Amino acid sequence: MLLFSTLRSALTQSWVPLLRSVNNGIPEIPHCNYFDNNFLKKLLHKGEEGKAELLDCKTSARPSGISNLSEEWSGSEMQSRLPWSQLRWRHFVRKYIIQKRGQSNAVEESYFSSRATLRATDRIVGRWLLVCSGMVAGAVILGGVTRLTESGLSMVDWHLVKEMKPPTTENEWEEEFKKYQQFPEFKILNHDMTLTEFKFIWYMEYSHRMWGRAVGLAYILPAIYFWRKGWLNRSMKGGVLFLCSFVCFQGLLGWYMVKSGLEEKADSYDIPRVSQYRLAAHLGSALVLYCASLWSGMSLLLPHHKLPETHQVLKLRRFARGTAGLVFFTALSGAFVAGLDAGLVYNSFPKMGNHWIPEDLLTFSPVLKNVFENPTTVQFDHRLLGISSVVAITVMYLFSRKIALPRRTKKALKYLLAVAYLQVTLGISTLLLYVPTPLAATHQSGSLALLSMALWLMHEIRRLPK
Repeated sequence: MLLFSTLRSALTQSWVPLLRSVNNGIPEIPHCNYFDNNFLKKLLHKGEEGKAELLDCKTSARPSGISNLSEEWSGSEMQSRLPWSQLRWRHFVRKYIIQKRGQSNAVEESYFSSRATLRATDRIVGRWLLVCSGMVAGAVILGGVTRLTESGLSMVDWHLVKEMKPPTTENEWEEEFKKYQQFPEFKILNHDMTLTEFKFIWYMEYSHRMWGRAVGLAYILPAIYFWRKGWLNRSMKGGVLFLCSFVCFQGLLGWYMVKSGLEEKADSYDIPRVSQYRLAAHLGSALVLYCASLWSGMSLLLPHHKLPETHQVLKLRRFARGTAGLVFFTALSGAFVAGLDAGLVYNSFPKMGNHWIPEDLLTFSPVLKNVFENPTTVQFDHRLLGISSVVAITVMYLFSRKIALPRRTKKALKYLLAVAYLQVTLGISTLLLYVPTPLAATHQSGSLALLSMALWLMHEIRRLPK
């Protein structure tokens, strides 16, 4: 009877609750408030500091806990008071409990290790997305320089793999030059071009195409690796699949745009150029790809701000979204300016010639056609959108000064304001100096910088995920 009562006491008071918690996968220990579920969840968010606190559970917090049993059973005074049968049974129970405690510690280690691995993989994927967004920005800038140097129509065919090898011998260059001579740009504009001049514009377009292929590989190959390693959760898989599909679509859209400049026009003296509609679609899709990659990368790397859902914060959030949309459409309107060479129409500021509103603003019929095909209207719209963007950003910055915001959010607002005024200065300078290539390329780069600042601000004040 004495042996039975001892066994029942040991089972009910000490190791049965422990074994039950270990079998459930949660390292809970009776009489120890350090190991309850709610406290464990709080410690998980502390990283290594929480891990150390968890594994260093104070003995004083468990007045009759498991480690006290091990100390009791090892004492010579306790052993001398108990019969041999009870000592043997308690030695067995003590050994079993220590073994199970080791398993529970392994559960703790595994749980923390998986959390740390998850955070590390998020950082890797986030940095990969930021690198991809930077490569997309490089493609946009290089494409702008290609257009400014009038090099975009120098490669008159498209092959995914075959064209990756450039001409090396003089005969190969002559053959490539003969292909170019069969199309309108050479016949109308460059009929006196030499082979050396052709090599320059050919290499400009070749660099843009090869960079585009590098961007595609930078998206697709790491995405396959991360997918197979299980580093992407369900929502991330959908986003990455969209990005990889969209970058492939972007390459096809680029060739579709180039084809429009190789076609014979109805008017044999019309200047050969790509369609401004296709150019805007090509640039717009590149901006969407850039924004999606940048936003996804920031979401994985930047911590959330817990802002109070006050009326002022909600208003600032709507203000930021509207401003970002305005910046995006201003950049998109620049594609129509570039496609129609509208930057060379009225090279004065703030007036357009001698008028605030030019007389030939609405000369095309129907009226809507002027917005996309009249160079005067296109430049007027771009001016209006640019000035509106700066005014909106300035008003938003002044409004934000009344709100208590985190330091990083205030920094994003200041950078957005500074880049906006720099971009307007670059735009006016480009116009007054008749669109020099270095300044125009810098102005196009400034549009990406301004869009990035607007996205950063939106990310800083976004609503917390539930």
